[in-house]
Amino acid sequence: MTSPKFWPILPAAGVGSRMQADRPKQYLTLQNRYLIDHTLALMLSYPAFERLVLVLSADDPYWPHSDFASDMRIIRAAGGSERCYSVLNGLQALEGIAAADDWVVVHDVARPCLLHSDLDKLLHTIQDPGAILAAPVRDTMKRGRQGADNSTVAGAVIDHTVEREQLWHALTPQVFRYAELKHALQKALADGFEVTDEASAMEHLGLSPALVAGQASNIKVTRPEDLALAEFFLSRSED
Repeated sequence: MTSPKFWPILPAAGVGSRMQADRPKQYLTLQNRYLIDHTLALMLSYPAFERLVLVLSADDPYWPHSDFASDMRIIRAAGGSERCYSVLNGLQALEGIAAADDWVVVHDVARPCLLHSDLDKLLHTIQDPGAILAAPVRDTMKRGRQGADNSTVAGAVIDHTVEREQLWHALTPQVFRYAELKHALQKALADGFEVTDEASAMEHLGLSPALVAGQASNIKVTRPEDLALAEFFLSRSED
């Protein structure tokens, strides 16, 4: 009996509107290289990954200029209107290639600072029903609500303090069995459940994926100031 394989899926069809840039954030430049190329390099250099699925917009004009545009290890899939649909399209691209009990490793393409040591920790300890990289919350957490007169700068005031014990920031990768994740996403969407990440779809099935503590440097580039921080972490990883 052969061991289950690992299949990374990288959703990369978003426009990244919060970056306030002239192009999708995955094509912004870090250290003279596209952000997406840093992420692809770290994933394709990991020994357990032979191939990966990259989910791109059908009319993506930037991809042909990527360092990996002609890499035969990359399986292309078309992006959907939301992340969950893009991941489903990525799963569909593995139909007939991945086995039902193979592991799917969903990773944000906007997280170029993932360390191989975190992948080791996650994948070497993975068990059903799957697991995600996460970081324990360290700061005091506040639940906000709309201010009565909308006079505050942020348009919200503190409603109450959230107990931070056992509160985690969900990161990626998030790893689940191929067939089970596909079923979970389809079921959640059919039920009208809001899928915020792959783990939330598994939770909707009544499952409890494991939380694996990862490095806080595994940031998601979302806002303009994140670029400088990602560049700092990338420069440290090269030392």
